Amino acid sequence: MYAFLEGELSYKSPSLLYLSVNGVGYEVNITLQTYGRVQDLERCRLYTHVQVREDAWVLYGFADETERTTFRQLLSINGVGAATARIILSSLTPEELERAIAHEDARTLEKVKGIGAKTAQRIILELKGKLHLEKNTASLPHTVHNTKEEDALFALVNLGITKTMAEAALKKIKDAGSLTVEELIKQALRVL
Repeated sequence: MYAFLEGELSYKSPSLLYLSVNGVGYEVNITLQTYGRVQDLERCRLYTHVQVREDAWVLYGFADETERTTFRQLLSINGVGAATARIILSSLTPEELERAIAHEDARTLEKVKGIGAKTAQRIILELKGKLHLEKNTASLPHTVHNTKEEDALFALVNLGITKTMAEAALKKIKDAGSLTVEELIKQALRVL
């Protein structure tokens, strides 16, 4: 819904800030990693994720695209909600999380408040090989080189299909390279 917000910081705490954008104040939930990067700033850009719940719309903000991407990948795991993902990213940087998953280091994950052995194993199992973080993603790229398959996957996930199911459906499609994004999405929905 919102890719990012840029404005003046009118209130800051380690878990929440108010960002004033053209006269509108946004309450944004943040991680400790993001707080560390914006605490001395008067203005900033936050990459956002909006969670729509039955009782509220909750806005999450991240200092860079890498942290937001990692947050979204954590949300795709069964049993990991926004609060848990935020705690994980407050305890570990995306790079530390990637390293723990790559080395199947469940102990590092279990040290995070609220993460038990089963959840740590599930995170490792579901994200192993999927976290490929770019080291310098502080600003939006000038050009985006998404493939049709990536665009279709993004659309399917936004439709509420789990990433794993969407990836499996896209792999089943024959002649995917010759189809448009819309055709890929339609065929993937039929395969599901």
